[in-house]
Formats: sequence, C-alpha cells, structure tokens
Amino acid sequence: MVKREIQSVEPNVADKVNGWLRSYGVDYRLEQESLNTEIDTALNEYFSKQGGVGGNRPDAKALLQDEHGDFWPVLIEHKGYKDKLEKLDADGHVDNHKKNHEPNFANINAYAVNGAVHYANALLHYTAYTNVIAIGATGYRDASGELQLQIGVYFVSKSNFGVGQKIGEFSDLSFLRPDNFNAFVQRVLTLQLSAEEIEALKAQREREIDASLVKLNNDIYQNEKGLGENDRVYLVAATIIATLGVPGKLPPLEKSDLRSSSVPGDTDGEIVLRRVRNFLDLKQLPKEKRDMIARTLQNTLTAENVNKVENGETQLKRVFSKIVDDLGIYYKIGLTTDFTGKLFNEMYSWLGFTQDKLNDVVLTPSYVAKLLVKLARVNKDSYVWDFATGSAGLLVAAMNEMMNDAKETITSADELQAKYARIKAEQLLGLEILPSVYMLAVLNMILMGDGSSNIINDDSLKNFTGNYEYGNKDAKFPATAFVLNPPYSAPGNGMVFVERALSMMNSGYAAIIIQNSAGTGKASEYNKRILKHSTLLASIKMPIDLFIGKSSVQTQIYVFRVGESHKSDDVVRFIDFSEDGYKRANRKKAKSGVNLRNVDHALERYQEVADLVRFGAKKLHYLSESDYYEGTIDPTSGNDWNQSAPIDTTPTLDDFKKTVSDYLAWEVSNILKQQNRQDERLGK
Repeated sequence: MVKREIQSVEPNVADKVNGWLRSYGVDYRLEQESLNTEIDTALNEYFSKQGGVGGNRPDAKALLQDEHGDFWPVLIEHKGYKDKLEKLDADGHVDNHKKNHEPNFANINAYAVNGAVHYANALLHYTAYTNVIAIGATGYRDASGELQLQIGVYFVSKSNFGVGQKIGEFSDLSFLRPDNFNAFVQRVLTLQLSAEEIEALKAQREREIDASLVKLNNDIYQNEKGLGENDRVYLVAATIIATLGVPGKLPPLEKSDLRSSSVPGDTDGEIVLRRVRNFLDLKQLPKEKRDMIARTLQNTLTAENVNKVENGETQLKRVFSKIVDDLGIYYKIGLTTDFTGKLFNEMYSWLGFTQDKLNDVVLTPSYVAKLLVKLARVNKDSYVWDFATGSAGLLVAAMNEMMNDAKETITSADELQAKYARIKAEQLLGLEILPSVYMLAVLNMILMGDGSSNIINDDSLKNFTGNYEYGNKDAKFPATAFVLNPPYSAPGNGMVFVERALSMMNSGYAAIIIQNSAGTGKASEYNKRILKHSTLLASIKMPIDLFIGKSSVQTQIYVFRVGESHKSDDVVRFIDFSEDGYKRANRKKAKSGVNLRNVDHALERYQEVADLVRFGAKKLHYLSESDYYEGTIDPTSGNDWNQSAPIDTTPTLDDFKKTVSDYLAWEVSNILKQQNRQDERLGK
C-alpha cells in the first residue's frame, strides 16, 4: 500500500495571513515587492537561507510606526506543514546555529520562525533598525478538512543579541492593527532577559564571533596578498568605525559607497578616511586623539596597492566588504565584550606578532578580566586604570561592572545616563605603547559607546605622570582601582608596572595576573618596595592551561589594598584555583572549534574566589578546604607569595588501621594464589 504524501497548504496559509493584513489596513509588501531601499539592500546583502549570497525574500513585510515615531520592520515567513513552525534548541532559543557556531541553513530554510528570525538578523546586520518583529506562520488541514494555523511571534533586537525572544501566544495578527499596535509595542518593550539568559546569549554570540573571525582571517590571509599584520588591524578598525554611523547625523558607510575609483580625492581609501574623520568629529573626541587616529589609519587606507583598481574593484573594497559581511552584526548589536581582543588574538595567530618575544602580547580571557575587576572591588564610583592595556579588555570589563552597579543603584533615568557618560569620559584610563594594539583599544572603547577619551598611546613606565591626557591635563587621575596583565618579559616579570601604578595611588585596590615566579624570587626587590605602601590580601594560583595556545606559563593573581603597608601579622588568603571548572583545548585540536567548555560550575567557582578573597573561608562551597589557606608572609622577603595549605603528614589511627587492613588483604591474596598453584601441580 503506497503511503499518501501530505500536501503543503502554504498557499492557503499565505492567503489567510495576507487577508488579515488587508483587513487590518496594514500597508504590507509581498515577496518580490520593495519595502524601502535600506531594507531591500540588507535582505539582498545577507547570506540566503540556503547559504548563498543574497536572495532573502520574506513572504510578506511591513514597516509600522508607533506613537513615538519609531519604525518597526515586520517580517513574515510562511510554511505549509504542521511541524514546520519553529525549531528551538535545548535552551528554548531559535536554533539557527550549529554546534560549531556556523549557520544552520537546514533549520533556517525549513521552519517559518527560523526563517523570519534569519531575515530579522539581516536588518540588524545591514540597517540602522535595532528592533524587528519576526513572524512565522504555518498550517495544516484537520480531520474535517479545516485549515488550522499556527503562529510564532518573536522580538529580534540588539537587546537580545539578535537571538530573539518569543513575545507570546497569538491566534491571528490583529496586534498589527493600527489601533492595537502601540499596546503591542509596549508589551514588546517590557520583555526582560534574566542575568543568566543574558550571560548565556552573550557566550553564544561570542563563540559565533570567534568562528567568524577565524573565517575572516583565513580569507584575508589566503586571498589578500600584500597586507601586513598592522594593515589588517587598521583596515578592520577603519571599516568598523566607518560603518557604525551616528543616528540622525551620519549614515553608516555602505559597500555601494565605495566605487573603486582611481580619481584623486575619490579613491575608496579616501572615502573611508573621510567617513572615519566625520565619525570622530561627531563623537567629539579630543582633537589630538582624532588627529592621531586619522594619521595612524591614513597610511594603510591611502596606500597605492590597496586602492589599485583591478577587474573593476580595489583590494580595499573587497576587504571592507568581507569585514562588514562577516562581523557587521556582532559590533552592531552592541555586545559588551572585548571584541577587539578576540580580533587581535585571531589576527596574530597566523603570522605571530612581530615583537611578541619582546612584548608578550597575550590578552586576558574575558572571564578572568571579570574576576580581576571584582577582586579590585570596582563599582560605579571607581576610577580604574591599566598600565599595559592591550586591547582594553580589562577596561571593558571594568566599564561593564561600573555601569551594572550604576543601573542597580540609580533610579533616575537622567542621572543614570549622566553617570554612564561620566564613567566613559572620566573614570577609565589605559596606556598602551604599541600603536597597532593601541588602535584596537581605542576601537574597543568606541564600540562600547566611546570610553576612549583617556586611552593613551604612551610608555607608562617612562612618560606617564598620572594626569588626564585630554581635557583637564593638569588634573591627576584619582585612581582607586588598578587592573593589569603585564608583559612578563618586563623587569620583575612585569611587577615594575605594579610598583609604579600603586605608588601613584593614595587608596583603593589592585588585582593583577602575572607569571607566578614573580612571587617566588624573580621580583623580590619590587615586591618588598610594593609592600611598604600596599598590603597583599590574596594570592590565587590559576590553571596552568589558562592561556593555552598563546602561552604555557603558570600564572598567579595577586590582590592588594593600596595605601597601607603590609605588616608581618597581616593575613594573606592563599587559594589554589587550578581547577576552575573549565576544560580547555588548543583550538586546532578542539572538536567543533570549541576550545573552552564549562564542565563543573565555572561561573560559580569564579564568583566563589572573589567572595573568598573578600569574606574568607565561610564562602567555601565548590572549592575544598585544601584549596584555601590563610597564612602570613615576610614583608622583607618578597619571595614567599605563593603558598599552599600545609599537609599534615602525622599518621592517624585510621591510617594505621587501613594500612594493616591493606597488608592483611595482600597477605591472604598471596596465600590463596600459592595454594592455587600447588593444587594445579598436584593435578587437583
């Protein structure tokens, strides 16, 4: 007997949904029709549901305006089978990515909601719209032949990192009716993600960033010849700045704006450079900083080789397009992450940083940066500095902590926004001596909403006097928190930076991660001088594979209270954090590209370490008593900073009983074996 194939009812679903839209008076467009140039271009630029280039065509689309004048794109996708509404992952999110973080085109193509969310991400990627409604509709014939519809309505936004949130259950689309739409918008805007959901979604998006950066750097390295390490960094920085735009004042630079012209003054590089200058001017960065950034980027952007027109296109336009296509959505959805730190690590993984042996450019993982910030007791009123800032990952973590604290403690919306601005403009300071890495730090802070005012390209050991670099240059930066991952080849494994920074502070806290030999003799002279004005509160042994693939050194975190000399009776909390709950693998050997997995309550363990340093043994939970030890150091020594809990070797009665028991068991076993061999010889 031949099984009868179920016929799709997609045409009937489309007819029903479009009929609703007409009856509501919604001005909608069908698949082949234009909505507006910006949205049409975005759908055409974004990779298609099958994984190719362009060709994204929602079955229906509309652009609705709420009572505040804000526009809301609405994208609708139809299917025609009962089980094709949506495909969710184990966490209940729209499952549009595989385990290796690449797009899951099978789901995107087969399920209505998944397709609509895919289209919505195209708009987040290529347009200025930050809030999109994605609707999936499918249906089937019931036993009586009646058409039954299923609808999924999702909010896709910067606020949920483009993953999407289900808005509710709906039996029709009457919420789009003009007289219902404002109430619907209010409902959408009240959707909240829990702190746990935000962290999980950020982690997911960060893994996708890693995969995209690998793809991008592979492409540039293999196919774009003649670009050095610095050129790649500067092209990425310039592209991102030029495509950010300033709402209402400066539109993002589009790929189509680059015309591959050889006319002087109108080359692709000059167009990008002008847009970068416009952006920096509108952001009101200090003039010296604007000029310095433009000068740094100019040589690469105006170089003859990248602006040479071949086959109707310049190398600069080609690279610009690749960067926008691979990374655009991630820096536009506003991830609060060390974006350029990831960029840096990937860019330099191919050729190696040219001065790596001299400068030890190894950037701090984001979860370690967050721990350092907590250990330095950063809050909304802190003034945080970093004397070897790299890509500013530690300052990004500090900014996040400061803004989260402000959000929790300030109830006035106006006061909160003013505090955010003050944090970014006045309460962060970083120094980086390497120009290419400095550019990444500036870019990182611009992506975070422009906290780049006091990111300084200078030598913190020789030239920095402790003053603000811009604005009131005569004023001292009133640092109350110091965070650092120094170059370990510097004097004292990098403790020279710690001594200098802490000597310029009057009070506060410091947390540094450094090669552990700094605490066992390699930096004793620096350590002794530091203890004359600062107290060592804690010494934390970190996992040996923390920087796997970058460095294999054993690291230690030291925590200080600044402004009080260390006394011989001061208690130091020694913590063995070798097992931090993460399992790491070198990326080349990692399955599915995942080189960091939370296998044993890693997030909770990191919070526990912060609590142990501040509150003591009563906070022990995941860590054992043998991982925690309270002891003292000799302030005149400087080489006894890496202690561990003493092991009691005195045997107990239980030890004796176990030893006797083990011996008797062994003796009986031997007797039985001998008896068996004797029986075998006798032929029994």
